[in-house]
Amino acid sequence: MNRREQIKLTPDEQAKFLSEVRKVSLATIDKDGFPHLVAMNFLARGNTIFMSSYGKAQKVVNIRRNPKVSVMAEAGRKYSELRGVMIRGNCEILDDPKTVRAEMNAIRGRDPGYETDVPIPDSIVTKRVILKVTPTRVVSWDHSKLGGRY
Repeated sequence: MNRREQIKLTPDEQAKFLSEVRKVSLATIDKDGFPHLVAMNFLARGNTIFMSSYGKAQKVVNIRRNPKVSVMAEAGRKYSELRGVMIRGNCEILDDPKTVRAEMNAIRGRDPGYETDVPIPDSIVTKRVILKVTPTRVVSWDHSKLGGRY
């Protein structure tokens, strides 16, 4: 078995990892063809990623132009501890206020201490969108599976 196969996370391991990680990096492509990389709070349902953003943000402008994105979550300090998931996919922009409110609450609900019974004001909901990344390719790694052998 090659190393790529050895370090791959199973679907259950991917789901567990994504439930533990607090932020992902979202990469879009700007008008000049360069990557635009930002840190995002998120919620994973399987390998589908949900994030909230202001509708006028540069990442949203980029996604409207080109919905192909990458999302990466990684953890670990030493090379032998690195674990991660990289998702390539198409990003859908959801702007229905009911959906935005529900998904914002779900995303915020991941943070300890967030009061889910406090409503999000309409003035915030109407300025925001939900970014839904549906995977076309998922790559994962867990270097600890090599047991210190490289």
